[in-house]
Amino acid sequence: MTTGALNGKVAVVTGAGSGIGKASAIRLAQEGARVALLELTSDTAQETKRAIEQAGGEALVVECDVSQPKSVEQAIDAVGQSWERIDIVFANAGINGTMAPIETMDVEEWDKTIQTNLRGTFLTLKYSIPYLKKEGGSVIVTSSINGNRIFSGTGFSAYSSSKAGQVAFAKMAALELARYKIRVNVICPGAIETNIDKNTFPSDDLEEISIPVEYPEGSHPLKGEPGQAAEVAKLVFFLASDEASHVSGTKIYVDGAESLL
Repeated sequence: MTTGALNGKVAVVTGAGSGIGKASAIRLAQEGARVALLELTSDTAQETKRAIEQAGGEALVVECDVSQPKSVEQAIDAVGQSWERIDIVFANAGINGTMAPIETMDVEEWDKTIQTNLRGTFLTLKYSIPYLKKEGGSVIVTSSINGNRIFSGTGFSAYSSSKAGQVAFAKMAALELARYKIRVNVICPGAIETNIDKNTFPSDDLEEISIPVEYPEGSHPLKGEPGQAAEVAKLVFFLASDEASHVSGTKIYVDGAESLL
């Protein structure tokens, strides 16, 4: 299975049970990394683990709620104790959360999105740093075109805020951790065929704040359709590899020019 570019490396992938996380975990394993699959429930990551192992790779499933400090700390330590190193961290887990007008959005709904997306990124990196510092490494954060180039998503104030926050956090981390040869970069996907819509909860009063937006013919200029998770995984692999050895503190859009409309 392995091609060798990441031989000997250990990668941690949050949200590894589906979509971009799953595709990226499989790609990192194809390149030789041992991959720890962190998911809210272990069942959802088992398919990813089987795919990796059937192709000759090595994977470890660890249950983890990225919004909870103790859960993240224990999960990261389990990886470190099992494989004695961590070289790549893909902080990918996230939710769309509740889509609602600011006026009517419950505070608890706002907090859940921020805690999962932004706090989860902070916790994942925080507890990985002691392992990353040993040899240096690469951290990749999944943000979004929302909150960075796109602000027309009706009711997406919590989600967009969390995604903008991830970019600022990653840039701060890139500077702080550069002395340890730890690179930190951000990917901003556009529409990708994943199951994140299962974690999207539009409120009944969204229409009250809707602003009509007319797009040119087709909303995906490059291909005319949403991207595939495997296409994002190619970028994740590049940023994880030595091919990106001088790339840090950078956000990269992977959206087929969708966000330029």
